[in-house]
Amino acid sequence: MRVVLAPMEGVLDHLMRDLLTQVGDYDLCVTEFVRVVDTVLSDRAFFRYCPELLEADAYGCTTKSGTPVRVQLLGQYPEYMAANAAKVVELGSSGIDINFGCPAKAVNRSRGGAILLKDPENLYQIVKAVKEAVPKDTIVSAKIRLGYEDKTLAIENAQAVEAAGANQLTVHARTKVEGYRPPAHWQWIAKINKAISIPVIANGDIWCLEDAIKCREVSGCSDIMVGRGALTIPNLGKVIKQESEVMPWQDVQALLKAYTAFETRGDKSAYFPNRIKQWLKYIKNFYPEAEVLFTDIRRFKTVEEIRNALS
Repeated sequence: MRVVLAPMEGVLDHLMRDLLTQVGDYDLCVTEFVRVVDTVLSDRAFFRYCPELLEADAYGCTTKSGTPVRVQLLGQYPEYMAANAAKVVELGSSGIDINFGCPAKAVNRSRGGAILLKDPENLYQIVKAVKEAVPKDTIVSAKIRLGYEDKTLAIENAQAVEAAGANQLTVHARTKVEGYRPPAHWQWIAKINKAISIPVIANGDIWCLEDAIKCREVSGCSDIMVGRGALTIPNLGKVIKQESEVMPWQDVQALLKAYTAFETRGDKSAYFPNRIKQWLKYIKNFYPEAEVLFTDIRRFKTVEEIRNALS
């Protein structure tokens, strides 16, 4: 069984990947999506989303703890998706992931993300172009939802991704319209899993070990992807894979302090107050102590005030 750390736009950046892979025993990270339109992006653009590329060596692109990092691309034009995929693989990415699941209105309005689930042929052409543009041994994966407004094209979309040559498929078990509202329809992942032969990774509403066990039973998938659950319980990957104990609150506190040290260096410091409050909103779903801490720092606007509260 593999546990993959999900891409979450504006949340799971390289700093969070670094922290969570140190404690969570994750098998793979996927970056926040890199938006591709009608140009080939600069090296600098890819380094901004995936600084791990700067350290890529004979062992590939990894976090400091050795977890492989795969760059995710989002776009609607096969030729530009292919050209950017070729470039980022040359830079050292551990494969290419293609985003067909983003539900953001701004992204969908510009023909990116989940809106493409209305057009299986376009999915096929994008994946095919990317697969043909990279070395044969490069892993090309895609992430989809069950559909845009409904689930009528769920299996056809998955089959289009497979037919185009993708090596893996991650399925978020909701449509775009369903957003992130419970429940996740794991039974639909099972239908997709039976309809294609490439490995399927199940995603959606996996918050704890019990959820992971149930998801695997219902979906028939051995591999799962976690996002919000990993922010709520930082060592969730280890809890799922090894049935380890959930990390105690004092260890979560130490992780928050380490995050403070990371985030307050360089040009990211201006965003730190909002970022740590955002993380605490997830953590307090499991740890009652985090509710108290969140209440304490909610009104704070400076790094120094928050650092003092954490200490």
